Amino acid sequence: MESNREPIVAGQFYPASFGELDRQIKECFEEHPLGPGAEPGKRKDRVKGVIAPHAGYAFSGPCAAWSYKAIAESEFPDAYLIIGLNHNGLESGFSSQDWATPFGIVKNHKPLTEALSEATGIGINNRIHAIEHSIEVQLPFLQYASRDNLAALRIVPLMIGSRIDFAETARRINETAERLKKRIVVIASSDFTHYGPAYGYVPFVTDIKHNMEKLDKGAVKFIADLDSRGFLEYIDQTGATICGRHPIALLIELLKEKTDKVLFEMYYTSGDVMGDYSNAVG
Repeated sequence: MESNREPIVAGQFYPASFGELDRQIKECFEEHPLGPGAEPGKRKDRVKGVIAPHAGYAFSGPCAAWSYKAIAESEFPDAYLIIGLNHNGLESGFSSQDWATPFGIVKNHKPLTEALSEATGIGINNRIHAIEHSIEVQLPFLQYASRDNLAALRIVPLMIGSRIDFAETARRINETAERLKKRIVVIASSDFTHYGPAYGYVPFVTDIKHNMEKLDKGAVKFIADLDSRGFLEYIDQTGATICGRHPIALLIELLKEKTDKVLFEMYYTSGDVMGDYSNAVG
């Protein structure tokens, strides 16, 4: 029997106890001034994908709440394809494991994971998932958003470590899901610009708040246009330190034939939370 993927940032990025974690996520939805201001409503929409941050919840939780409110108000899919990035290297891979969080176990849709791995040629690689947090940080929010149907919650975790043929990979994923008659919702895990000496990126030294937002919204324009090539070229040209550029590029390719409606829900930086922009993350 395959072991679970155990949490590695519980107690650091988010609380390790069930009660404290539940309270913090609830506050992100209801009380935080940067959050949506309310718990999710009834399921009535058909969201196809979201971008959600993966920093500590004290910083990114209210922003994530916007994404997971949309998910919670959308029809429940057969699986969530969660695309994370590899902060530790260039390898890519699916995870075949179930994932543990303080809320319990999130089941892997193993038949779909195996089918997508075979179709894309991206192998199963649990080793790289064992030390990477970008997917783990999504799971408590996803569990919270799935409280009405937790027994049916299934995930397909995919880590992208370097540039791949995003269009071809997306085509194979979509064709496989369609052939198997499985509806997937895509979650791309990404923060945006990492600014400051701590991140080795100081393209401006004045009006940092405004310039960070301007830089990131330049990238958002290409996302809204579902233009993955333009998005990646913009990052190459500006040097914008958007860590999840590859998950976002794959998200765009997965959704571009399925929708022409992209909503911009929330943007802020850790500087807005801390009141200090000397080192800040969008």
